[in-house]
Amino acid sequence: MPSAFRTELVALLRLALPLAAAQAGQALMGLVDTAVMGRVSATAQAAAGLGNSLTFTVSFLGMGLMLSLDPLVAWAVGERRLTEARAWYWQGVWLALGAASLLLGPLVAATALFRTFGASAQVAEEATRYVVWRLPGVYGLLLFVGARAYLQGLGKARPIFVAMVLANVVNAGLDVALVFGVGPIPALGVSGAALATTVSTFLQWAVLLVAIRAEPVDGPLRRAPALEKLTQAVRLGAPIGLHLIVEAGLFALAALLAASLGDVEGAAHQAAMQWASVTFCVTVGIGSAATTRVGWAQGAGDAAGARRAGLVALGTAALFMLGAASVFVTAPGFFARLITASPDVLPVATSLMFVLAAFQLSDGLQAVGAGVLRGVGETRFTFFANVVGHWLIGLPVAWWLGLKQGLGVVGLWWGLSAGLSFVAVALVLRFALRTSPASSSVPAPT
Repeated sequence: MPSAFRTELVALLRLALPLAAAQAGQALMGLVDTAVMGRVSATAQAAAGLGNSLTFTVSFLGMGLMLSLDPLVAWAVGERRLTEARAWYWQGVWLALGAASLLLGPLVAATALFRTFGASAQVAEEATRYVVWRLPGVYGLLLFVGARAYLQGLGKARPIFVAMVLANVVNAGLDVALVFGVGPIPALGVSGAALATTVSTFLQWAVLLVAIRAEPVDGPLRRAPALEKLTQAVRLGAPIGLHLIVEAGLFALAALLAASLGDVEGAAHQAAMQWASVTFCVTVGIGSAATTRVGWAQGAGDAAGARRAGLVALGTAALFMLGAASVFVTAPGFFARLITASPDVLPVATSLMFVLAAFQLSDGLQAVGAGVLRGVGETRFTFFANVVGHWLIGLPVAWWLGLKQGLGVVGLWWGLSAGLSFVAVALVLRFALRTSPASSSVPAPT
């Protein structure tokens, strides 16, 4: 390996490992919720999974807006403008508060889709209750994403990791206490799992606030809303949010289709999807680090460095996901049993672990592909690639295999795999062409 690539790999891993662990920790909170509800009933597990999927799907538009801060902060740091980077954090605060306020209504209204897409009355009722208790957490989630973007852009990933560890410990304890009841605390069931996650989300944001206050600035700082900056963030972040909605919307629809096949298949889908979320979030962490590394080079006008950072990140994600795939293939039943104890759900979840292994590589490459493109300010292509891959390829294949060919939830998952594969190839090729030495140099951000 050439020394420049080896140096880049070390720098990437130093930033990516805590970010990947933090991203996996974000998914772990949902995994713990699902696992705890699996000890209640298949209905409760399916309801918590549906409620969690819908909450994140609707929140993704706001999260996409907040992710615009990743390259914006990184570009400012690459140009050695620390006050400008901090100013972007404050614009993120206003952006988070506004976006969260706009999302609450659509999130509540979207709970009507539970019955529309075939979920049983009991699952729909419990899932709606879950969503209601998660509503305040939308503010905490978006504020956390903005704070994380600022610290990440500075290369300070440790507080993000610490916040996620603390949030997971608190979430696990509150899950047990609120779901099953402890002492004077009544058993709240699905509502308890949602409340635990909401509290933990605000906690992780509070931890990052402490770290942010310790970071210096090098000039006068504007904290008030700035229309020009907010407009720039929305212009860059809107395609990110739409791409996240397109992707997450398909997976939420897949969850509804799985639930329509029966509570057992719906619960199996949610159980296996939790493991998919964990490995995916690790590669999202790598992609986030790549956004920063590519963004630093972008801000400094270093086209070769931007390309090198992106290629190293893609290679790292590929190796990790191939390793994850081999582990899932080796012990599918073991991982399924960690999520569900139901004798009916277990064999179906075990079958899904094989499909999960098959699409690990594609899932990782498309996650990091979006990150490296974000680092050079390319967000619209990612949105269009996701529309084509997930909705024009993945959904039709999933519907045909799962419902028409009678393969059930396993067929649905093979359709998802087809869409992910298309997106992965498209994003990797786009980055390779965008940063090719034969093309024009990566322009400095404005």
